[in-house]
Amino acid sequence: MSRHTGETEARRPLLVGAHLDPRELDSDEGEVIFERRASSVTHGEGGSTLRKLTYEEAVEEAGFGLFHWLLLVVCGWANASDAVEILCVSFLLPTARCDLLLSSSDMGLLTASIFLGMMVGGYMWGYLADQKGRRKVLIVSLTVNGLFGGLASVAPWFWLFLLLRFISGIGVGGSIPVIFSYFSEFMPRLKRGAMISALATFWMAGNILAAGLAWLVIPRTWAHFSLSGLDFQSWRLFVVLCSVPSITSAILFKLLMPESPKFLMEAGREKDAIRVFRVMFKLNMRGTRKCFAKFGLHTRSKQRGQLEENRICGSRRQRLASFLEKGLVPIKQMFRGSLKARSIVLLIIFYCISFGYYGLWMWFPELFDRVEDGGSPCANVSHPSPNSNQSCYPVKTAVYMEGFVIAASNLPGNIFTILMMDSTGGKALLSGSLLVSSVSVFFIYVVKTKTHSLVLSCIFSGVSVIAWNALDVVGTELFPTQLRSSALGFFTGVGRVAAIMGNVVFGKLVDTNCAVPILLVSALLLTGGLVALLLPQTKQTELT
Repeated sequence: MSRHTGETEARRPLLVGAHLDPRELDSDEGEVIFERRASSVTHGEGGSTLRKLTYEEAVEEAGFGLFHWLLLVVCGWANASDAVEILCVSFLLPTARCDLLLSSSDMGLLTASIFLGMMVGGYMWGYLADQKGRRKVLIVSLTVNGLFGGLASVAPWFWLFLLLRFISGIGVGGSIPVIFSYFSEFMPRLKRGAMISALATFWMAGNILAAGLAWLVIPRTWAHFSLSGLDFQSWRLFVVLCSVPSITSAILFKLLMPESPKFLMEAGREKDAIRVFRVMFKLNMRGTRKCFAKFGLHTRSKQRGQLEENRICGSRRQRLASFLEKGLVPIKQMFRGSLKARSIVLLIIFYCISFGYYGLWMWFPELFDRVEDGGSPCANVSHPSPNSNQSCYPVKTAVYMEGFVIAASNLPGNIFTILMMDSTGGKALLSGSLLVSSVSVFFIYVVKTKTHSLVLSCIFSGVSVIAWNALDVVGTELFPTQLRSSALGFFTGVGRVAAIMGNVVFGKLVDTNCAVPILLVSALLLTGGLVALLLPQTKQTELT
C-alpha cells in the first residue's frame, strides 16, 4: 500500500470496505451513497485478530431491542415536553388575556415570545451539541425550559411573564433539534425512518397532554387563590404543570441515557463508543446467550491535542470573537459545495411550514372562541375590554374540548408515517402532506359553521403532522454528524423566525382582516410542498 493511499484512508475511515450499490445513486443530486458490506481487520494485543467496524456495522452488531424502546420512551417524553411548553400558551389566551389585561397585539407577542427564545437558542445549542456532546446539551436545555417555564406562573406583570417565556423558549430551542440528532445516531439504518417517525408521534402526545391539562385545570374554580398578593388563577397552575415534563426529562437523561456513540466516534473517543455499544448489546440481547464480541472502531482523528491547538489565548474580547467566528463555521459549510442546494431548499421549507403551522395552530383556541360567538373563524366579533372579566369567565370549556379533539386527530397521520416512511421515503411524504395541508387551510377560511371548522382543522392537523415527521427524518439524514445538530438548530431557528412572524401577523390582522393571514398560510404551505420536490431522496441511507 502506498503512503498516499494510507493517508487517504486515514482521512476517510468510514469508507473502508465500502461497495458501491447502483440502486443507491441519488438521481436528484448525482451523489453516491455508499453501502458498507465488509469490515477491515487489525491486530489487537497479543497478536489476536480484532475487527475494525464502521459506525453502521457497530450499530448492527449491538442489535435492536429493549435499549431502543427505552430510548424511544425517554426521548419521546422530552419531545412531548417541548410540545407542552410551546402549545400551553395557546390554551392560556382565552383566560389569561383578562388577568394580564392583554390586547390582540399583546397576545401575538406572547405567542411569539417562546419562538423568539427558540430562535436564539436553536443554533447555539445545536452548535454546542456538535462540539460538546448531545446528552449534556439536552440535560441543560431541558432544565432551562422547565425551570423558567414554571417560574412564569408566578409572574405578576405581563412584561415579566413575557421575559420568562422567552428564556423558557431558549431551552426549548436546544432540545428540539438535538433530540432528533441524538436519537437517530443509535438507530440501525433499516429501522431509522420508522423509529424517528415514532419519536415524532410524541409531539402529538404532548399536544394531547397540554390540551387535556387545559381542559381539566383552567375551568376549575378551586385552583383560584391568593398567593402573597398575587391573584393565582387556574391558568397559572396549568403553567406550573406544563413545566413538569421538561424537568423530569432532564432527570431521565442524567440518570439513564449514554452519550451518542456516533458523536463519540467522530470525537475520536473509541473506548467510550465501544462502552455504549456494549450497553446497547446487553439490553438488546437480554435473555439470550449471545456474548458481546470484541471489536475496534473506525474513528476520526480529532484528538484532544489537536483541539487544544485551536484554542486562542488573549483578551476576553479576542476569545469571544474567536468563539463567534468558529460558531459561524457550520453555517458556512452548510451553504457550500454539495450541501448548498439542499440547505436552501430546507430553509424555504422550514420557513413555510413554521409560519403556516404555528401561525394558525397557536390561534386555534382564539378562533374557535370567535366561532362560538360569530359563526365563523373570521367573524368580526367585538369582545369586551380586557379590563372586564365578562369575556373570559366563566371559561368556555368547549374551546379546550375542541383543542383536545384536534390534538388527537394527529394519530392517523402519525400511524401512517410510521408505516410508510421506510418504504415511501421522507421526500414524497413531505411534499404531499404540505400540498394537502394547503388545501385544508383554504377551506377553513371558506366555511361558516363551527362543525365544518372543527372538521377541517382536524384534517389540517392530521395531514400536517405527516410533513413534520417527514422533515424530522429527512433533516437528520441530509447532513453529516459534525454538522447535524448545528444544521437542525439553524433551520429550527429559521422556523422560529417564521413562527414569530406568523403569530405577529395573526395578532395584528385577526381583528381587522382575518382572511389575509389564513390565505397567506395556505399559499406558503403550497410553496413548501412544491419546493420539497427538489430535495434528494434519502430513503434508508446510512448516516455519514
